[in-house]
Amino acid sequence: MTPVDVTPAVEILEAAKSVTILCHIQPDADTVGSGLALAQVLRRRGVPVVVSFAEPAELPVSMRSLPGTELLVRADQVPREVDVLVSVDCGSAGRLGSLRDRLDSAATTLVIDHHRSNTRFGRVNVVDEAAESTAGVIAHILEAWGEPIDRDIAHCLYAGLVTDTGSFKWVRPGSHTLAERLLATGIDGAAITRTLMDTHPFAWLPMLSRVLASAQLIPDAAAGAGLVYAVVRREDTEAVRSEEVESIIDLIRTTAEAQVAAVFKESRTDPDHWTVSLRSHDAADGSPGLDVARVATALGGGGHRYAAGYSTIGQAPDLLANLIRELG
Repeated sequence: MTPVDVTPAVEILEAAKSVTILCHIQPDADTVGSGLALAQVLRRRGVPVVVSFAEPAELPVSMRSLPGTELLVRADQVPREVDVLVSVDCGSAGRLGSLRDRLDSAATTLVIDHHRSNTRFGRVNVVDEAAESTAGVIAHILEAWGEPIDRDIAHCLYAGLVTDTGSFKWVRPGSHTLAERLLATGIDGAAITRTLMDTHPFAWLPMLSRVLASAQLIPDAAAGAGLVYAVVRREDTEAVRSEEVESIIDLIRTTAEAQVAAVFKESRTDPDHWTVSLRSHDAADGSPGLDVARVATALGGGGHRYAAGYSTIGQAPDLLANLIRELG
């Protein structure tokens, strides 16, 4: 695949007088790490910059040790007007949540992403579908811009890289090269990974026991590829953080009898509002797995071939029926 030309992004950032960087709702370490890495470079250049996301109200605990969090502002503090608005790791404007209205008042909008389902909603779109993470795209931009990656920036980029590759289980050509480059700055990769992916409060364990007990296997779904799913109710999440809820899909997806996995997560605040995580994997004979990005896009979301998601409204049985119908 031909490398994506990042020159338009460099030109916009080089000329920026003020910048707002928006991450997606229910942020993960790739969107936050990418946003904070870029923000620190802009601050170093003397450009006024803020980073934000629409929801939840606070940054997940696992990401609070990332350098540059002082540049984060609450959603209601995001400027109404700005010279350049940058979206990082957002496949569509809808992923900005309530902050999508800031797109209309920005002089220039720049989308930086790696999702194949990206809708190219910016005035300028730098979307590298071959990249394993948006952090990798940011690293490419900084290299083309001639901006050095110091230890703090490397920490943020490594956070995005290690989480979006599942601790390097799902890598692309160049993933390990980038990791080596970031580790060479002196960051502690093991500590970063442990904080982000391998540290949970005790309340995570009883929550898992309840949610995993809801798991169901539908062998004939997805044209015989099989579907395994679990349901996370509002009451299941009362004692845990958002990152504990997001971790469930990585357990459900390990089911050998199903090539497709789904977790339905009920909103903590809005009745009948759900987010759905989808995963798939190749068949035992090596044939390509189902494209869950296509399924998620049809249901209002997006993502990658093997990892995607969407938001929806309704009752759990109806949502399951809709998903099964779309799986074919």
